[in-house]
Amino acid sequence: MKTTSHIHLLDHPLANAFLSDIRDKHAGRAVVRQRVRVLAQMLFLEATSNLPSRVVRVATPLTMTCGTHINADLGLVPILRAGLGMVDGILELWSDARVFHLGLYRNEQTLEAIEYYNKLHHHKPVDIAFILDPMLATGGSACVAAQRLKSWGVKHIKYLGLFAAPEGVKRLSTEHPDIPIYLSALDSHLNSRSYIVPGLGDAGDRQFSG
Repeated sequence: MKTTSHIHLLDHPLANAFLSDIRDKHAGRAVVRQRVRVLAQMLFLEATSNLPSRVVRVATPLTMTCGTHINADLGLVPILRAGLGMVDGILELWSDARVFHLGLYRNEQTLEAIEYYNKLHHHKPVDIAFILDPMLATGGSACVAAQRLKSWGVKHIKYLGLFAAPEGVKRLSTEHPDIPIYLSALDSHLNSRSYIVPGLGDAGDRQFSG
């Protein structure tokens, strides 16, 4: 993984091949969903390399030995709907994670994120929250999600995304410099409709209804 300050860019031959697969406009939903799931797993592994742990005693069939357990309550926060495709792969790695959905959509005139679903405050805050969204375009949704999580009481937040534009990275880094950003690809720019170029189009449509 290439790391610059708090920006972490996945650098792996498999990841690069998976990204190429889902960029392809001819790729079907099944391919896109599978690749998104695996890329989310790879990002999660990188983002959890410094999780707090505690020493435990373990009884093997032969003897006692020392091991470790994760010493933190983890929460996955997919931004609806595109972020849903990242959840199942991560749960395969850490099934104890709690999942909290956050509904946001982009106002096409102002390009700002509008919230329509949020039940975070009905629950106890987690120790570490992972914002899941395949696309970091303008950064509006990511910044709203980060603010909601901080208002909820989460002290440690990480962002996991597949594709990002420099504009989105700059905004999230400026408004929330304490949040590390884990990405599969940092693309060129946003077009006139604020879509990531080259990107993959609409991440929700490509996974679920395209």
